[in-house]
Amino acid sequence: MSEPRRAERLDQPREPRGLKLPRIDHEAFGRWSEGIARNMGTAMFIVYMTLVIAIWFAWNTLAPASWRFDPYTFTFLTLVLSLQASYAAPLILLAQNRQADRDRVALEEDRRRATMQKADTEYLAREIAALRIAMGEVATRDFLRSELARLAEELDEANQRRQRLERRQPDRTPPRGGGQPLDEPRDELDGDLPRDGRPEGPVREH
Repeated sequence: MSEPRRAERLDQPREPRGLKLPRIDHEAFGRWSEGIARNMGTAMFIVYMTLVIAIWFAWNTLAPASWRFDPYTFTFLTLVLSLQASYAAPLILLAQNRQADRDRVALEEDRRRATMQKADTEYLAREIAALRIAMGEVATRDFLRSELARLAEELDEANQRRQRLERRQPDRTPPRGGGQPLDEPRDELDGDLPRDGRPEGPVREH
C-alpha cells in the first residue's frame, strides 16, 4: 500500500526534482586551494617538478624501447603539464579572490577604526579646549600664593602701624583702687600740654 501523499505546505520551499548535485563546503575547498597555491609558489615545488621532468625525459630516452611509456615528443607529459596548468590557474585565482576578500574586510575594519579614532580625537580636542577655557577662570596656585603674600604684607604693615600708635598713646589705665585718677601736672612729656604752654581743655581749680 502506497504511503499517503504529504500535503504541500506553502510556508516551505518546494524540494527540487531531478539530479541533485553534491553540496560543496566552499570554506574547506577554499582552504584546500589556498594550500595548493601556497605550495606551488615555493622553490621546493619548482625543484621537485624539474626533477620529475628530468627523470621522465631520461627514462623515455635511455630506457629500453619496451620500457618507454612516453616516447619522443613526450605527448603524455605535455598532456599532464597542460592539465596541471589548467587546474593550477583556477586554484590560484580562487586563492587570490579569498585573499582579496580578507583584505577588503581588513580594509573596512581599518577604515572603521580610523573613523572611530578620528571621532575620539576630535572629542578629546574639544574637551581639552573646554577645560583650558574653564581653567582660565579658575585661580591658579601661583595666583593664590601671590594674593596670600600680598595679604600677609598688608597685615604686617597694619600691625606695625597699630604698634606705633600704641607706643605714641599715653597709658591711661585707672588705678587698682577703683577711685579717681590722680591729678598730675600737665606737661609736654605726657602729651597733654601743647608746646605754647597752655593746657588742653579746662584746668581744674584747687
